[in-house]
Amino acid sequence: MPSPRRPDPIHVLSFATNSLRNTTISNSDDTLYYEVVTRFWHPHLTKIFKLDKEARQMRLVGEIDREPSREPRVRVGGERSHWIPLDDYMKWGSKGSGTWATPEGDSFRWKKNRRRLQLFKTDVADAATIARYVPYTRHFYVLLVDRRASLEVKDEALGHMDQIIMSYLLVERKRRDERMRVKVGRS
Repeated sequence: MPSPRRPDPIHVLSFATNSLRNTTISNSDDTLYYEVVTRFWHPHLTKIFKLDKEARQMRLVGEIDREPSREPRVRVGGERSHWIPLDDYMKWGSKGSGTWATPEGDSFRWKKNRRRLQLFKTDVADAATIARYVPYTRHFYVLLVDRRASLEVKDEALGHMDQIIMSYLLVERKRRDERMRVKVGRS
């Protein structure tokens, strides 16, 4: 009788802060290390850097430009790539879901499930969760943070980590903006 199938290993990337503009996203041994930075002299431009351990430097992997007077746009792949309008990069669905595709042709979708974002592959019917966002928790809901927010990623998604981080930031920003509009609209 064969032994039961072992679950896929999960890489847990934790967020240093709850901010989407200035944070560090890394796993426990820093093999995956991302820095999300919005400088005060460019408050509309968010840059995503990845640590390249061999070269010992931070490499730019993406940018998000949300200038108020223009259409939001993204740039994936560094400074030499072209700016893409946000609606061309991310197709928005109902209930805050967002679909994006890799250059290889794989298509992924972020969905909300009880305040948690989950990433699925759209090409596969009955696809399992590839990545999952776990929000932070507080002691007694008001005190200090008990557990930091994290992103649980399976091995099969590690090849697309740059785009997963970029797409997560876009979907979460849209979700937070919608929540803010609702709060402002009620008062």
